[in-house]
Amino acid sequence: MTVAKTAFRAALIAGASLLITAGAASAQTSSSDDATARIAALEAQLQALQKQVSDLRAATTAATAKDAKAAQSATTVSMANGRPTFSTGDGAFSASIRGFFQADAARYDQRPAGPLATDFRRGSFGDATENDRVRDLSDGVNVRRARLGIEGKVFGAFDYNMVYDFGGSGTEEAGKISSAWLQYSGLPVKVRAGFYPHPTSLEDAASFTGSLFPERASVAETVRGLAGGDGRATIGVFHNGERWNFSAAVTGNTVTTQTFDEQLGVIGRFSVVPFKGDGWLIHTGVNTNLVIHPAKGGPDVAATGGAISNLRLRDRPELRVDGARLIDTGNIDADSLTAIGLEFGAMRKNVFVQAEYFDIKVKRRSSTLADPKFNGWYVQAGWTLTGEARRYSTATAGFDAPRPAKPFDLKKGNWGAIELAARYSNFDLDYLAGPAGSSPVAGAIRGGEQNILSLGVNWYLNSVVSLSAAYRNVEVNRLSPGGTAFVAGSTPPAGAQVGQDLDIWSVRTQYVF
Repeated sequence: MTVAKTAFRAALIAGASLLITAGAASAQTSSSDDATARIAALEAQLQALQKQVSDLRAATTAATAKDAKAAQSATTVSMANGRPTFSTGDGAFSASIRGFFQADAARYDQRPAGPLATDFRRGSFGDATENDRVRDLSDGVNVRRARLGIEGKVFGAFDYNMVYDFGGSGTEEAGKISSAWLQYSGLPVKVRAGFYPHPTSLEDAASFTGSLFPERASVAETVRGLAGGDGRATIGVFHNGERWNFSAAVTGNTVTTQTFDEQLGVIGRFSVVPFKGDGWLIHTGVNTNLVIHPAKGGPDVAATGGAISNLRLRDRPELRVDGARLIDTGNIDADSLTAIGLEFGAMRKNVFVQAEYFDIKVKRRSSTLADPKFNGWYVQAGWTLTGEARRYSTATAGFDAPRPAKPFDLKKGNWGAIELAARYSNFDLDYLAGPAGSSPVAGAIRGGEQNILSLGVNWYLNSVVSLSAAYRNVEVNRLSPGGTAFVAGSTPPAGAQVGQDLDIWSVRTQYVF
């Protein structure tokens, strides 16, 4: 029964009731006997009509409730921003299909390669392949990420996310789980458990699809991999207010790592927006990434002093078309690691600035040598020429990419959003490195110091398609420790310069829904 039919029947009954009432009034002019009989008959008819009205109202209420229940259980399909989403009418259940595709092309501009005996440029310690490649880094194309997954809600109070990565960093990584987690959101404090990258810093708080440059600043990326990163076994909590954000997590190994005893790590982050106005804000924060117990490298036999538990810090020059690392501490038998980071961000309309500083301390295991310390920092800025602002969210406490006010459309003369970007980063993995030409002292780590100046332009054609181009000037100062640190027979003399200067040009194509 439709609402229109119901209303029509009610109107007919009401009209009949009025006519009967009018007839009852006119009957008062007739004889009293006839009047009494007619009034009794009319009252009986009126009671019958009133019962019909009551039955009609009950039926209408039942029909409305039935229609409402049917609407709640009905499945809706939407394609917002090209993302297929299925959900029930009440929103208690939903499923969105997610897709991420990023392809990078790069050209490495270096001085010509020479033989290993005279060309001392080196990569990771003990890696013959990298030491060969860093003299002539590979120009080419790499599928950085190719991910497909699903996310949504269950019974309203639970959120879930499952994403599989078919891409990776060149040929060195096979397909793997990027994230697979379940979150209870029925309380102010959200609790999440599974495998996922818990946010480790301000740089990590931005989505990888909306970061200012194709790769995070080197120090931020390295710290991210200590206790966080994709596919990390994690249980964490999230909470935020209008101007503050807090998150913490306990973590283990990643899905691609198997060790004797898993690593135990802790991540914590707290940030506030102390100043905010119309179109501007300032972000400040602090983060900590702890490796309380590094993963064991073998059986933990007490009689032999326990198993080695190595930690290693190394990174690429903020691009992964070629996977070689130019700075590397090598393995450090460690009892624990502490990384503390300070965060700063500011945005005024279409201009934003972001900076972080990290202090990293490694505590050696069963050693009288001094505990090494490292540090790094970066400053980056973006300016959207078309006027759109980067999006800041207190839920994530990070700056994400702007969305074009007028998506690219040649017929309408719209060009999307265009953003200029700049960054300078420093990452120092030297400890007691000493001067050039010298042999290292006891406990020294010659991991190298990397400085990178990056300039770029990001073109957001619409909310799902973007292109970016970047130039990097890379400077690596690094001394050889001598011996067989790199590869036996091809390790440069102690104190020789094994770093290099180079320029990198890159382009990224991205499609995300």
